[in-house]
Amino acid sequence: MEFPVIFLGAAPKDIPALYSLMNYGGYRLGTWYPMGGFSKITEAMMSIAIRNEVQFNFDSNVEKINVVDSQAISLTINGNEQYFDFMIASSDYHHTEQHLLDEKYRNYNSDYWQKKILAPSCLIYYLGFRKKISNLKHHTLFFENDLYEHTNDIYNEKKWPSKPLFYACCSSKTDKSMAPENCENVFLLMPVAPGIEDSEEIREYYFKQMIERLEKHTGVTGLSSCIDYKRSYCINDFQTDYNAYKGNAYGLANTLSQTAVLKPAIRNKKIKNLLYTGQLTVPGPGVPPAIISGKIVANEVKKYFRYEKTL
Repeated sequence: MEFPVIFLGAAPKDIPALYSLMNYGGYRLGTWYPMGGFSKITEAMMSIAIRNEVQFNFDSNVEKINVVDSQAISLTINGNEQYFDFMIASSDYHHTEQHLLDEKYRNYNSDYWQKKILAPSCLIYYLGFRKKISNLKHHTLFFENDLYEHTNDIYNEKKWPSKPLFYACCSSKTDKSMAPENCENVFLLMPVAPGIEDSEEIREYYFKQMIERLEKHTGVTGLSSCIDYKRSYCINDFQTDYNAYKGNAYGLANTLSQTAVLKPAIRNKKIKNLLYTGQLTVPGPGVPPAIISGKIVANEVKKYFRYEKTL
């Protein structure tokens, strides 16, 4: 019951009781899966945006936000300057401020971010097996070890867990399109502290542990020799691909001192037409909160342009 709370950024005993609603939602309302994989949700959102004449630009590295007279006027993208009326930064908040803005335009300095408590990063393995794995559900939590020992390693010791817990997802149990016939698509996820050393050797050490426990639970031996596809993803990848602060995967911890209005502000206090959205601001981490964050910011943009028209 307490495992989902780990991803909010503290041990269950240290999280505001309001977040127990997460467990209520999962157990009472059920867990839902989009057939075809989670990418179907982003594809659907993109198709709606395109119908509303949204233009998407890919492979576009934003290098700088250019500001004149407290107004963000342009972005430097792949070495070229492009002009915009309004900007919403859904990139990592820390990265946006510390690397894309001049210091005088930042809401927060580096000391502010150093003091923040982050939710975990995670070690993920994407696996394709050329055999069926019996006795494995779509969702399985591996709880042989002590919950509080693992959370202590993440939040207090800030080290790789000595006796880890992990989550296994086998989507091919529900969705046959996720793997070829008589094969399985498996996703392993182990929460870890952000900002710690990450290497292939460390990843493999924990991978072996997880596979051994998977074999013990399912009674299916020799899984390592049946892997057709294997890819790991961890702290270094979150930093490289998403500029995630300290390689975090789940934003700021939802402790009482970092909840609601105590999170980083959605509005840049020094630039009129720059807002922030995403998991490091209101309302917080997770897919639903991040989508809600976008909706909140969209409403603020509407207000901005209504106000500009009245001037």
